[in-house]
Amino acid sequence: MTASRVILLRHGRTTWNADARFQGQTDVPLDDVGVGQAQRTAGALYEQLVGTEVKLISSDLSRAAQTARALAGRLHVEVELDERLREMSYGRWEGHTRDEVMLAWPEEFAAWRQGGDLRITDGESRSEAAARCVTAITEAEKAMEHGTLVCVSHGGTLRGAIFSLLNAPGLPWNAVEGLRNAHWAELQNTDRGWRLSRYNVN
Repeated sequence: MTASRVILLRHGRTTWNADARFQGQTDVPLDDVGVGQAQRTAGALYEQLVGTEVKLISSDLSRAAQTARALAGRLHVEVELDERLREMSYGRWEGHTRDEVMLAWPEEFAAWRQGGDLRITDGESRSEAAARCVTAITEAEKAMEHGTLVCVSHGGTLRGAIFSLLNAPGLPWNAVEGLRNAHWAELQNTDRGWRLSRYNVN
């Protein structure tokens, strides 16, 4: 028997989120708003998870690790950092705003906006990021006999991972809105496969 519930949590806000900059694997910490978001979300999840078995894994990038530690401190559990949970690498796009990327790489940006699975300017494709994230999630989930796995990661990587877990990797990228900062999705691993039970919860 494996973990019956998996919660996929996006990190809190950073200054680059506020400026609509591509972060990718650049290590940008939470801003003051993000710290508050992480604390509020930790409180909400604590009410659901206290007294149950919880395994907590996180991207090793500081914005995710900070968000994870806010919850870990309340539940008195350790955070296991895993680089496979990092955000998709955006290569040379990282640090640029969407407007800047649109001007510098118009064809790539247009294809990305349409949901194309392209490898961006020395970075990764959506499917590559999703695959490594899913591997980390499924390994951690299978190691549990019961309880809840909480995975703290990043918006792009988590959206792709959800599509893959639901066996819908070809679903149009824009068919589902992205996870907002410090919001989460909840999935169940059932005898009929993975099922999405809640999305963009806070």
